[in-house]
Amino acid sequence: MELLTEKDMDKIEEVVKKRYGKVPYIIERMAENPKLLVSKVNYDEAVVDDYKHLDAKTVELISIAVVAALGCEHCIDFHIDAGKKMGITDEQIMTAVMVAGSLANSAVLSKATRSMQKINQFYGEE
Repeated sequence: MELLTEKDMDKIEEVVKKRYGKVPYIIERMAENPKLLVSKVNYDEAVVDDYKHLDAKTVELISIAVVAALGCEHCIDFHIDAGKKMGITDEQIMTAVMVAGSLANSAVLSKATRSMQKINQFYGEE
């Protein structure tokens, strides 16, 4: 992977379009700050290109699951669209989303009950 610099702003759109088929909203907005955009695209490309232990469809399914758990509506639309263009089925997408939902639910319950336990201990209500 070739590292991009601020001089390569014209290449950024090309790199992102090649990966996703279109340019996400956040990348368009970040173009107002070239230094920030360049570092984001370089980082994203390094993660995907340098860690080749997962195929592209698996990476996209992970992306769908994560953005679903985070609740980023535009990101969900973007990544589901990208996944469908890669041939990911609705069943695979639903499985990823259900796993994310299950883990997100567990995280909410764990955080809340541990916090409640900590506060109860503080008040001597163990």
